[in-house]
Amino acid sequence: MAFRVFLDTDVLLDFTLKRDAYQAARQLMEWAVNGRVQIFITTSIVVIVSFWLTKAYGPVKAKELLAALLADIQVIDIGHEIAVNALHSRIGNVEQALQYYTALHHKLDYFITGDKSLDKAASPVLPVCRPEEFIKNNL
Repeated sequence: MAFRVFLDTDVLLDFTLKRDAYQAARQLMEWAVNGRVQIFITTSIVVIVSFWLTKAYGPVKAKELLAALLADIQVIDIGHEIAVNALHSRIGNVEQALQYYTALHHKLDYFITGDKSLDKAASPVLPVCRPEEFIKNNL
């Protein structure tokens, strides 16, 4: 059975903009295409990524890239109750809190992020790991 993982905004931007952590993000996307993992994101991530893709590549290419991504990535809802719980959490970064609590609510297996500060506030039910760490532990 495939792991159900949440990719935060930065990991998806690493992949789409070919930033420093591109290789690990690319590996995760390959695993999604091959069915080894199921990747989940929120609608807010779609909005943020679309902004940066449009800025980098223009609107036509941005739409093409997003459509290709969404063929292998599932978009999940945040919802009011999740947002309220996230805002009352110990996670200081609002965007991270909203994403983490959404993944927690949807009972995903891992939260994959490049942000190391999230480790301290994470629940044992939903482990946080860096893309490289997740890949290494699941080869």
